[in-house]
Amino acid sequence: MPSDMNFSTCALPGLVVIEPRVFEDSRGYFYEAYNEAVFAAQGIANRFVQDNQSQSTYGVIRGLHFQRPPHAQAKLIRVMEGTILDVVVDIRPDSPTFGQHFSLELSAANRRQLFIPAGFAHGFSVLSPTAAILYKCDHLYNKESEGGIRYNDPSLAIDWKVNVAEATVSERDAQLPLFSDLRATFTA
Repeated sequence: MPSDMNFSTCALPGLVVIEPRVFEDSRGYFYEAYNEAVFAAQGIANRFVQDNQSQSTYGVIRGLHFQRPPHAQAKLIRVMEGTILDVVVDIRPDSPTFGQHFSLELSAANRRQLFIPAGFAHGFSVLSPTAAILYKCDHLYNKESEGGIRYNDPSLAIDWKVNVAEATVSERDAQLPLFSDLRATFTA
């Protein structure tokens, strides 16, 4: 099936960067952001059931969040306004990249999307004055299944591209456990 999207794999297995072909003219632009058949042909056959949108200002760090099975979520992330550094941590116990992280700038200008399969903790920092993020999930949110890893965990050494000491972080995110404290729960 021909596609107006480019799919690229990443250093962590399962992550996929999607870059759409953009049609621009004097009226503005158009691009296809999601097509179930095209994604399935690329091995992403997830059925998305929930869309979430957030807006944040410069220096905000959200995450690192995840849902435990059976409610673990795959996500398709894109930015509608501004620029973020999107960050994921592999929490799949059988993965050769377990405990490693990957980051990528996503912006309204570059129009990239990141597909994140279930088994990753996800977060982002805002690099522009404001940013609006839209993401699709393949499972509904379940409060009892939520989990997270502290954004400033020294063992992960994530460079959020903002001053972490001055970052705006929710009280909940600031109190999330360290990866080492959760490691046993991922491998149990």
